[in-house]
Amino acid sequence: MSRLRLRPLAVAFAASLIYVSTPTFADATSAAPKVLRFSEDGTPTNFDSVQSGTTYSNTIVTAVYDTLYEYKYLKNPYELKPNLATAMPEVSDDGLTYTIHIKQGVHFVDDPAFPDGKGREVTADDFIYSMKRHFDPTNRSQGAWLWTNKIAGIEAWKEAGADYSKPLEGLSAPDKYTIKIKLEQPYPQLVYTLAMGYSALVPHEAVEKYGREFATHPVGSGPFKLISHNSTKTVLERNPNYRHEVFHLAEAGYDPKVHGETGVAALDGKTLPRVDRVEVNWVKQQSARWNSFSKGNEIVNTTLQNEQLDTVLASKHPVTLKPEYAAKYNFRAQREAGMVYNVFNFDDEYFGHSDDPKTNAQNKALRCAIIKSFDWPQRVSRFYLGLGEAYPGFIVPGTDAFDPNLDKSSITQDIAGAKKLLKENGWNARNLPVLYYPATSTVRYKQFFEQFRGNLMKIGYPKNKIKFKPYATFGDFNRDIKNSRTQMIPMGWGLDYPDAENTLQLFYGPNRSPGSNSANYNNPQYNALFEKAAVMQPGPERTAIYHQLNQILIDDCVGIGSFSRTRVRLWHKDVTMWPQREILGNYLKYIDIQ
Repeated sequence: MSRLRLRPLAVAFAASLIYVSTPTFADATSAAPKVLRFSEDGTPTNFDSVQSGTTYSNTIVTAVYDTLYEYKYLKNPYELKPNLATAMPEVSDDGLTYTIHIKQGVHFVDDPAFPDGKGREVTADDFIYSMKRHFDPTNRSQGAWLWTNKIAGIEAWKEAGADYSKPLEGLSAPDKYTIKIKLEQPYPQLVYTLAMGYSALVPHEAVEKYGREFATHPVGSGPFKLISHNSTKTVLERNPNYRHEVFHLAEAGYDPKVHGETGVAALDGKTLPRVDRVEVNWVKQQSARWNSFSKGNEIVNTTLQNEQLDTVLASKHPVTLKPEYAAKYNFRAQREAGMVYNVFNFDDEYFGHSDDPKTNAQNKALRCAIIKSFDWPQRVSRFYLGLGEAYPGFIVPGTDAFDPNLDKSSITQDIAGAKKLLKENGWNARNLPVLYYPATSTVRYKQFFEQFRGNLMKIGYPKNKIKFKPYATFGDFNRDIKNSRTQMIPMGWGLDYPDAENTLQLFYGPNRSPGSNSANYNNPQYNALFEKAAVMQPGPERTAIYHQLNQILIDDCVGIGSFSRTRVRLWHKDVTMWPQREILGNYLKYIDIQ
């Protein structure tokens, strides 16, 4: 996920917290509960849906809560399907009103927050309450940006005091099982947002009972319930009251050529979830993660790190495993639904737009020369061991507007061209500005900087004018980015939904810092085209505008972009799964163990 700001834990759990209960079995014929020892490489700190801003939090949030929609488990390209909703939305002709019906008879998990400890039925009002929470200032929502200036009256409700008892024009419930969403203007990405953890339905009773502790005491209606959590492990148990849900292979997007060897076909016709208990192990240290995985009786999945690639892989293009590993593990080589990039801060006097034509030309020449100095093949080979794809601009592969045939000159190193640009625009060793490269103070980022500096020196940039600006933590780094205090912004962005709008909005003027437009790029032509596309439904006309927007960014030398990493994920052969970390969420319910 792309939003990484986290609030601190409201309450700490003991590391040795133990849960004891009568197990509920995935199948009546099971002799013992099925325990899935899953793993991830980071640690979540908050399971409140308004704070589900990281992949790690979202893994748990989408397991314990319900969203109206979710993605088909195996489908590529991504495709939505109803989850708590009974069908896809009914949309008015003007694209402003969405009517959504929800399933009847769905209940929240049993919890002391409810009378007699019995979870009550989920209703349309729970969705309205959950959405209002994003605009209650006391919650400091990380997801409000998705609906700001989109849902009718939401800002007015917030300014009037965020009174939950007061109606809100854009959110209403004509009856117990019907939701109406009214928009200020068409918002084609709305349904995508209703599949994100941010839009999960929470009961007001639990929020009111647990207060700050609600962050680590989630109460939802999803396939699992949380039993315990600490910095190394989160334990989930099957929700015994979860509605009857059956996995249908064809609907999920099954392709025997892609998924055949994984055994996923065995899930067809089975009820979900498939396991009784999930132990999500948060293993950050790469060596410890690999050791636990390779033992065979601990964690069942991992992502290969650079240190293991040469040991495990027989080939990188295409990715194949050596025979001894292929005998034990299934694998998936997946290009991330996101990008790594570097952009300039247009607030900076040497990189931004200027009303003076000469200064403007000089600034653009400096930006373009720096881009021409960059060596993508060297970066990919040295730091990603050749796994990944660099491409022009800022539209991510896998979205509808990605163009694999786009001219690649903007990502091709051109030392002579860079020198020529600098000379023609009056730049020399004496007047080139001191350039500060910001990053967290780790070995890897220092190596990134050294490579960046080495390339700049090839075009005549003095070594003593290229400096590393270290930060102790990502939080410190991100704070300066949000306050426009850096000259450059080296970042990564994971797609929130599979639409090119999600990365193109990174350069929309009104989204400037502290918003998502960390480059503080403000181009009237770009803004107008973005606003035109923003209200259009997917189709050739919108795709053509997306291509125009991407070309503007390339031509204006906004930054060094972009690169999508290829991740190699392994899992034990006695585990039935198809690794999904990109965008999807809500995947733990599909995993089975033999």
